[in-house]
Amino acid sequence: MFTPRPFTHRIATPADLEALRAVMALAIAELQKGFLGPEQIAASHAVMGLDTQLIADGTYFIVEEEGRIAGCGGWSHRATLYGGDHSKDLRNPAPLDPATDAARIRAMYTHPDFARRGVGRLVMSLCEDAARAAGFRRAEMMATLSGEPLYRACGYTPIEQVAAPGPGGVAVPLVRMGKALD
Repeated sequence: MFTPRPFTHRIATPADLEALRAVMALAIAELQKGFLGPEQIAASHAVMGLDTQLIADGTYFIVEEEGRIAGCGGWSHRATLYGGDHSKDLRNPAPLDPATDAARIRAMYTHPDFARRGVGRLVMSLCEDAARAAGFRRAEMMATLSGEPLYRACGYTPIEQVAAPGPGGVAVPLVRMGKALD
């Protein structure tokens, strides 16, 4: 009988960048299948990715099993809703006001080998707890179609559907979602 080992978690550091990018690329390529076509999956790599500001801010978590990255994700007190370092037009480092603004849940990825094992829920609870501790009463995110079922199960509701422009005019469908944290 297979007994899963417990997951551990920690805050990501700059030393984790290469491994995080590898997990993200694999998650985008594999977990979007069944939700997006091949051209949209390829375009997703240009729309999504790692925002190293989250690591600099100390708000990006890594979930591991025996030192292997099972998943990752973070939250932010900055205005950027989604996109990685390469998405310059999406980035807005302006600070959010916890009294009036929603914290941002950002860059959640699960390694395909760990899908459907509670990694996403663990990352979500870490992010929500940290945002709540920082005084935020709401959280918002830009969800992929493959992530939307998890986020709905975690209590998030759709706010709007978005078509993010990708390379070659290929649009990537996303869903802006939100949730009260109180």
